[in-house]
Parts: sequence; C-alpha cells; structure tokens
Amino acid sequence: MKKKNARLGWALRGAFVLALLTFSGLASADQFGIQVAGGMADHHVNKLDLGVTWDPGLTWWEIGGWHFALIGEAHVSWWHSSEGDVHQNTGEFGITPVIRFIKSAGWFRPFVEAGAGVRVLTSPTISNSYTLSSAFQFADMAGVGAQFGDRQQYEAGFRFQHLSNASIKEPNPGINFTQLYLQYNF
Repeated sequence: MKKKNARLGWALRGAFVLALLTFSGLASADQFGIQVAGGMADHHVNKLDLGVTWDPGLTWWEIGGWHFALIGEAHVSWWHSSEGDVHQNTGEFGITPVIRFIKSAGWFRPFVEAGAGVRVLTSPTISNSYTLSSAFQFADMAGVGAQFGDRQQYEAGFRFQHLSNASIKEPNPGINFTQLYLQYNF
C-alpha cells in the first residue's frame, strides 16, 4: 500500500512540474487557455479532466470563411469507477495535438476537431474483470464546439475519446469516453 501511495505521490509531483513547465513555455505564446472537462465511459468510469491549451496561431487553407488550425493540449485527469474493486481512482497524464476546422470570423465561431496523442495511466487495472493491460495508451478524439466572446475567450465543446494501447499488450479492450468541456482563453 505504501508503494502505491508513493507512486501516486511521484506521479502527482511530476504532473505539477509538467504543468509549471507548460505554463512557463506558454507565457510567450500567442494564446493559451485552461480547459475543464467531464466525461463518462463503460464500466461505470467517470472522468474529470484539467487541460492546458496552446494556440500558436498556425492556420492554413482558408475555404469560404473557414480555416484549419493546430492546437496543442496537455491533460491531467482523474478517473473514478464505482465498479473498481481494485482501483476506484486512476490518474491519467498526456498530450494531444488537435487539428481544428473553424469559422474564421465573428463573435461565435463553430468548429469540428480531431486529435491523437499519448497518455500514461497510474494503473491500467480498473477492476478484477477490466484491465487496459498497459499504463501507456494512445488517445484519439473527435469533437464539435464553438469559440465565442469579444476576444474569443470562451470555448465549449463535446468530444468522443478512445484510449487504447494499440495491442502493444493483450488484452486491449480500450475505453471510450464522451466528454463535455469548457475553456477560457487568455
């Protein structure tokens, strides 16, 4: 039990250092934001996610008042499973580059987005009958949302996210989350 608590403590310290480094690197960025998300998955798993986003202003291919943009995201998440007879709580840490197709102008700018990144879990075992087999996971997502406000400082969206280890280790059942998120851009 002490080893598990020590590992969780080191994981939390690592996440804190990663967040500090991310914030210091973002201080000179074009725009960054804080994102809060909540989601649900199979096996009675609920997820609370805190993200830091970075928009370096990389855009291309203007099409009829819409364009593509590249966004970077770093995430720290907490999973809770009421089915978790082994681990009721699991931590998730990761990064995801996101490609977004967004309206170019206006107070309200809808978008569609997709991304693929990597995640590390504090434990791949959710219950005696459900394991993701490895702590390392790939995370791909697709979603819709909108930026709004005078400075585009607000954002809200819906995402479908799939985590899987790409059969690096078997079994590889993966897990699917549906998430709602809110974001404030500085």
